[in-house]
Amino acid sequence: MKTETIAIHALNLVKSATGDVTMPISLSTTFLRDETGGYPGGHMYSRVSNPNRAALEQVITELEFGEETCTFSSGNTAGMSIFQALKYGSHIIAPDDMYWGLKKQLLSFFADKLTFDFIDLTDVDKVESFIKPNTEMVWAETPSNPLLKITDIEALAKICKANNLIFAVDSTFASPMLQNPILLGADIVMHSTTKYIGGHSDVLGGSLTTASKNKFWERVRDIQQTGGAVPSPFDCFLLLRSIKTLAYRMKGHCENAIQLAKYLENHPKIEAVYYPGLASHAQHQIAKNQMKNFGGMLSILVKGDAVDARKVVNSVKIFAQATSLGGVESLIEHRASVEGPDTKTPQNLIRISVGLEHIDDLIADLEQALG
Repeated sequence: MKTETIAIHALNLVKSATGDVTMPISLSTTFLRDETGGYPGGHMYSRVSNPNRAALEQVITELEFGEETCTFSSGNTAGMSIFQALKYGSHIIAPDDMYWGLKKQLLSFFADKLTFDFIDLTDVDKVESFIKPNTEMVWAETPSNPLLKITDIEALAKICKANNLIFAVDSTFASPMLQNPILLGADIVMHSTTKYIGGHSDVLGGSLTTASKNKFWERVRDIQQTGGAVPSPFDCFLLLRSIKTLAYRMKGHCENAIQLAKYLENHPKIEAVYYPGLASHAQHQIAKNQMKNFGGMLSILVKGDAVDARKVVNSVKIFAQATSLGGVESLIEHRASVEGPDTKTPQNLIRISVGLEHIDDLIADLEQALG
């Protein structure tokens, strides 16, 4: 089946006695055992598994062409579970431009357990020079947050396989509809399901999908089930509902984003536009090769400083000045002020999550804010 069909039909795992077309919510925290002590319904305790979570994990697995998926209560928890699964003393190669929440985890919570180098992964040739005897993982994020850098997944996967390294890719900005890292050689793909997969700014979650169930993956699954930071049945229900429209929402996000990027690229008050769909983007060709479309995220540099950037975000009327991305509503924010005093993000950078409003209204709103 094509992805649009998988998104709608792969979740129909439960055939209820009442013939529900939409999967019902199973709120039970525990499940009946039979005379032999087994679990005829396939579930024992909801921290370990639940019908709604099983359906969600199956759908994401099929959309990402993987073997199995673990879902979590947030994207940060999904990433943390990967770091927790690494053995003590492991070295990670990570991108210099990455989601600040996961970078903060490494620098704060794992500084006494793991070592890491943050490098420009768009320069694949330099990666091998950072590989050490204790290097266990390369963590990539493409497109990256907030500079929209594009990492060549296939090229990096070859290096990881040659050096027996785990290769994980945060593909949140792309969604499963635009990019499938496992098909390009990645071992694990991560999503903050809060973002495009949820798509309505009303549910928190994260997912990890593996290309194969190996010992490392079994440790990740054990952390999920034993640690218990799992999405609730209702969270899973909402995510399953949202996945049904994911393909068509992504088409709208991409269509609006490229038009907005082209408008901003020619605006006299904009210094630079970071959007992989623009021919001017440094990794535009790589994005064309590994993505089906270019996504709904872009960042801009306003001519001036932080004061000038904040004037813009404080002047919009349709865009919501808020953190997060991937919802049907357009969001805008001065990114450096979110990331704190240690941020490397330019002070004049504005990050934009392009929603599904009419493009003319979005352009008009930015025109008056910039003016």
